[in-house]
Amino acid sequence: MEHKVITIARETGSGGYHVAQKLSKLLVIPCYDRELLRRASDVSGIHERLFGLADERSGWKEMITSAKKVYNGEILPADSDDYISTSNLFSFQAKIIKDLAKEESCIILGRCGNYLLKDQPDVVRVFIHAPLEVRYKNVASYSEGKSESEILREIRKEDKRRSAYYHYYTGEEWRDVSGYDLCLDSSKLGEDGCAEKICRLLELF
Repeated sequence: MEHKVITIARETGSGGYHVAQKLSKLLVIPCYDRELLRRASDVSGIHERLFGLADERSGWKEMITSAKKVYNGEILPADSDDYISTSNLFSFQAKIIKDLAKEESCIILGRCGNYLLKDQPDVVRVFIHAPLEVRYKNVASYSEGKSESEILREIRKEDKRRSAYYHYYTGEEWRDVSGYDLCLDSSKLGEDGCAEKICRLLELF
């Protein structure tokens, strides 16, 4: 396969993570998720725990209420007072994503990958979604002991975190279809079907 990069954003419980893993096996290319944090830590010298605290799953309440820090590509020097700020941590992570996309065919899961690589010609940007009732069933299957209201609250909370994280660093809306080349409903296609559709699109590039 020629050099191709796929970014996958996904609603909570839509199966996007599993689609990425299936696609990784079909194409025999790596899928990068939390490993991006380790790589960013290695490059910056900043402890991986701090990257985890500033990741898309954390700090969303602060992001909702504060002025957005739209990514501009700048990485601050080590002697800067803001070297370990969330915006600088994101910049290091963005550098890792861009470097990987240039060096190898791969899959980038979440972390504004579609925005960061939007100007790269060999990138396919995918959004996986599904109706709330389907996502509820998926999350309930691995949330033993939680009530229906707790699971629905968890889904909405996770989606809000991802949306806030995306808007904070990009100034754009996470669910805006114009930011993606392909939007797939996993409830209709299934995880295998989504992976196959992405493969077919890659053949056109």
